Amino acid sequence: MGDLTIVFGKSVLPKARTSGAGACIISASSVILAHMSKGRLEAFSDGVIAILITIMVLELHVPEGADWAALRGQAPIFLSYVLSFVFLGIYWNNHHHLFQAAKQVNGAALWANLHLLFWLSLISFVTGWMGENNFAQLPVALYGVVLWMSGLAYYILTHTLVTLHGSESVIATALGNRVKEIGSLVAYTIAIVSAFVNTNISLAIYVFVALVWLIPDRRIVAVLRG
Repeated sequence: MGDLTIVFGKSVLPKARTSGAGACIISASSVILAHMSKGRLEAFSDGVIAILITIMVLELHVPEGADWAALRGQAPIFLSYVLSFVFLGIYWNNHHHLFQAAKQVNGAALWANLHLLFWLSLISFVTGWMGENNFAQLPVALYGVVLWMSGLAYYILTHTLVTLHGSESVIATALGNRVKEIGSLVAYTIAIVSAFVNTNISLAIYVFVALVWLIPDRRIVAVLRG
């Protein structure tokens, strides 16, 4: 028998001999695992974040009244929604930039991404709890815990992608030493502790971290532009 060429989508494998001294067998599963595209991961993540934003906005109830007093009663809920909307937008934006630099994914990256989405999915819960209880201590602290775990999950995702692509890759160069990620975790830790002293300090820290991340990650943009 002659040489065999296997085609999967747009990927063409080198010809493998199917008989003789140099014969080898290439299974379809091994090829797929070695060349996992990032398209489905990005699409799934976009869909989850969009659903989370939708869930949060559905939690906003129409005020029982037509005066300013009725609106003021909804202020904590609305402000909680705005803060969480900004955080989810930041994660979506930076997730998009991150995977522009990534060329492929593997099983570890898929699980790291699911880990991130798990913690992001809890933002809608703590947002509602914090707003409904007028920024009470425990809800504000738990909000910080969810943000801390989300930040850690994002850091794990970046580390997984750097490990996959190598220390000399575009994504490794773009992310650098990841000072912003580590600094955010430190800030969240301070905010969580401060919630039991003064919740205004915690809220100010949450807003500060959001402002730091509000601008898309210039590290990745700069490297991609060459």
